[in-house]
Amino acid sequence: MIRKIVSIEDLKKIVSKLKVKEKKTVLCHGVFDLLHIGHINHFQEAKNYGDILVVSVTSDQHVNKGPNRPAFGEENRLKALAALNAIDYVVLSKDPTSISIINELKPSIYCKGQDYRINQNDISGEIKNEINAVKKNGGKIIYTKGITFSSSNLINKFSQTYSNEQKTLIGKIKKKYSFIEIRRLIENFKKLKVLVIGETIIDQYVFCDALGKSGKESMLVLRELNTEQYLGGAAAISRHLSQFCSKITLLSMLGGKSEFLREIKKNLPKNIKFNYIKKKNSPTIVKKRFLDYVNKNKVLGVYKIDDDALTNVEEKLFIFKLKKLLSSHDLVIVSDYGHGLISKKSSKIICKNSKYLALNAQINAANVGYHSMRNYENVNCVIINERELRHELRDKNGNLEILMKRLTKEQNIKNLVVTRGDQGSVFYNEKKNKFNLCEAYAKTATDKIGSGDAMLAVIALCLKSGINRELASLIASLAAAQSVATIGNKESINKTQILKSLDSILK
Repeated sequence: MIRKIVSIEDLKKIVSKLKVKEKKTVLCHGVFDLLHIGHINHFQEAKNYGDILVVSVTSDQHVNKGPNRPAFGEENRLKALAALNAIDYVVLSKDPTSISIINELKPSIYCKGQDYRINQNDISGEIKNEINAVKKNGGKIIYTKGITFSSSNLINKFSQTYSNEQKTLIGKIKKKYSFIEIRRLIENFKKLKVLVIGETIIDQYVFCDALGKSGKESMLVLRELNTEQYLGGAAAISRHLSQFCSKITLLSMLGGKSEFLREIKKNLPKNIKFNYIKKKNSPTIVKKRFLDYVNKNKVLGVYKIDDDALTNVEEKLFIFKLKKLLSSHDLVIVSDYGHGLISKKSSKIICKNSKYLALNAQINAANVGYHSMRNYENVNCVIINERELRHELRDKNGNLEILMKRLTKEQNIKNLVVTRGDQGSVFYNEKKNKFNLCEAYAKTATDKIGSGDAMLAVIALCLKSGINRELASLIASLAAAQSVATIGNKESINKTQILKSLDSILK
């Protein structure tokens, strides 16, 4: 069985020898997460079209069937396929699609199931690209005729991938929406003109080797290995939005010398218009975090920051830009990091002139005790974490739902979302006086930094577009699950991945 599992290099040699003998190679590709009778029928029919059947398998890192998938790791999936008599060779694909495998092997036949005949099922356009690659290499596509089954449907129904609470939420959504309807709603986000307001932050991650305690002083000694740098703050939110919306404006703040301006512009997608003011005698905000290279634990944070308010001249320029931009955008997203950009005066202008306003007023080590949401009223949607809520209301142990009701009433907030880390989130709608719980869809987190920004971006789009609370919470939670899978804001959330996750979850 193990001999069937080969590397792409060895497989190329095998296929080349067979081609000399005019033997036909048939290729099938997929995740094959939970092998079932539909797969077996598919492979048996595919084998009849050629002399050898090769099956390529998507590696774990590229499976986008939703959080906590694949249910079975790549090693087990390879072994299960290798045990089938119809299959001659199994190879692991280290790319998101089979295109590289197709180009390497140049199969005579590429087999897909009947369900892939329908273009609607090709969410990312990958299947179309794979077919083009097959034809380019002289092969042809054949769709097997057997009855199709869904691994995702079987896993959702019989496995413990999702909790009972998650299954209940998914069931409610399935009664109201089809996946095609959800996909259409998400695609309609591109019509929205979005204005993002907030400080741009440069997130630097310094990966180190922990050498231990100094022999002379009471301190931890680290050896610097390498540094990575990403766009954080409001710039990260803009990047999250870039795959969903066609027109985005980022109104932000840089230091007086406009440090990192070139890097910022280089890393912002073309559909983001960058508008900013300079804060004289202040640096562009840099948050440097030192991490243990092995386990990625954060050891120390060093901030290059100035939290002083804008000068009168600077604030006048900022307000001028605000008034010019607010009325021309359908959705305004404010992420107030409390680093001096947004004053009480400018926050009132934002609240008064925004067509639809979503907000996160964050507390952190630099502003705790001094930064408040009280500057904002009449907000359509607010996202904060539980610690921020309790700090705002000076109540450490009070009932969460009572506190959420209190904040929405005092600040006239229409929708309030409180995030609770691995416990998920709580959604409260003031008008309907209803709470919705949404459990977290990520069992593990590489880095929690930026997950709230991802949720804010997506849930604001959902609510502005009229999507109900249950579905909005699910989509936003999937965005957060994507975000925590990478270090900081290294990657923006991927629309295609969210759509594929939704497709799998709702089967």
